[in-house]
Amino acid sequence: MIPTLVIGLLVAVIFFAIVGKGIYNRKHQKGGCSCGGNCGACGGCGVQVTKSQP
Repeated sequence: MIPTLVIGLLVAVIFFAIVGKGIYNRKHQKGGCSCGGNCGACGGCGVQVTKSQP
């Protein structure tokens, strides 16, 4: 029973670390491409960012 709890806690810690890093990167404008998260300005990512009209 103890090994199951240890492995479960380890998986949970890894999961929350990955999610936390993703949230941190998103809040600090760090994207997954080489333009630093400002894909609308670089055009090298292949991602088109469009702004919605109010």
